[in-house]
Amino acid sequence: MMLTEFLQSLKHELLLCIVLFSILILKIRDEGRGQHSWALIVHVLLALNFIAGFFWNGSGDLFNGMFKVNDLILLEKNILNLGLLLVSLQAHPWIRTHRHLPEFYMLMVSTLIGMFFMISSGHLLLFYIGLELSTIPMAALANFNLNKSSSSEAGMKMIMSSAFSSALLLMGISLLYGSCGSLSFSSISATLSGTPLQVFAFVLLFTGFAFKLSAVPFHFWTADVYEGSPVPVAAYLSVVSKAAVAFVFVTVLYQVFTSMAATWYALLALVSVLTILIGNLFALRQQNMKRFLAFSSIAQVGFILIGITSGSQEGEASVVYFLLIYLFSNLGAFGVVNLVSSVSGRENINDYKGFYKSNPALSWILTLSLFSLAGVPPTAGFFGKLFLLTAGASTGNYLLIGIAAVNMVISMYYYLRIVKAIFMDENEFPVPAIRTGLVPGLAMLICLLGILFTGFSGQLYQYIHSLSSGI
Repeated sequence: MMLTEFLQSLKHELLLCIVLFSILILKIRDEGRGQHSWALIVHVLLALNFIAGFFWNGSGDLFNGMFKVNDLILLEKNILNLGLLLVSLQAHPWIRTHRHLPEFYMLMVSTLIGMFFMISSGHLLLFYIGLELSTIPMAALANFNLNKSSSSEAGMKMIMSSAFSSALLLMGISLLYGSCGSLSFSSISATLSGTPLQVFAFVLLFTGFAFKLSAVPFHFWTADVYEGSPVPVAAYLSVVSKAAVAFVFVTVLYQVFTSMAATWYALLALVSVLTILIGNLFALRQQNMKRFLAFSSIAQVGFILIGITSGSQEGEASVVYFLLIYLFSNLGAFGVVNLVSSVSGRENINDYKGFYKSNPALSWILTLSLFSLAGVPPTAGFFGKLFLLTAGASTGNYLLIGIAAVNMVISMYYYLRIVKAIFMDENEFPVPAIRTGLVPGLAMLICLLGILFTGFSGQLYQYIHSLSSGI
């Protein structure tokens, strides 16, 4: 019985390990498979992994509380599994031309295993191990366009910024251990008294999280890494990696630093305003689609932080719900950008002028994705931001909500700028008609359905709310 509970609790991690070793064994025993066959095999493995995530699940603690599983954590892992599957499907046109396809997926699966350990951690040591496991392969993925110097630069910037943020995290963890005498979440929560040393340790921890989330003023690496990375890697960074860190951040604030809620609320409120404002202002100036989506994702993080400030059950539920919607919206946009980049090599906003005339279906997918990111009703993004701002308003800080609402209006300009280019502007050399293909077309169809229908699914939000705890 204990073995059964152990396997159920570690099921998601074990399944990913099976996928990882299956790819490795197939690589070793490669008998001249074509890249197309390789890609289809991996897609099937990831689809089976996603489906299996909904069955035979368990909950509880392992390793003396270091590893925890509950229904909300299981849902978060399933969301990340869905993100990995969609990125894999969208990457099909690009990755099937790459000579290191198996290695690409082995690295990507490795990062997700690390994220799963982060999400389930009940101990700062396990959290840090999961963080490093998810970060180091990511730097290699950013450098996966081997024939482009910009990709090498992206990998270098990724590893340098990650090393810096990890150093700050480790310093904060060390100070917490010296102050509390333990690295267990429950022990730290029980012994926190808000001393200056503990406040300083929290600030260091917060800085490390802010780097991973690309929150201002720790966002400088984001646009350069997105621009230099392959489009599927940029999509994975912007959605799956960011969602995993946000899930862990909520857990750490709500379960570990409960007694310091007043301190972290003030810090979150300030950083959220700066993040939304800077993200919007820089997005206005971008000409490269990947850099544009990078600053768009920075602004979205600001809204996530506003939801977290509530410290309530509604706050936690709104963050998880929004990240699911954000997954569909951002991957819908990145899916079109990936296709255009793979076929034509074009990545600038001006290249999308007249895009509707040659690619009407892709134009509508990109437009609806941008509308959802902007929070335009009736797309799902509107409901996601509505719940985030409603949760943030529960603290009574209406100035914060007002600033966020004004910035939503500002963001409309730069999203509509692309829509205008797609439908209204002329282009002397338009992007040629693109044959979507079954595999990436399936991914974009899933994203489109998610954008259109997730927001109207009140039962989904209520289900997430029932799993949440708050402070």
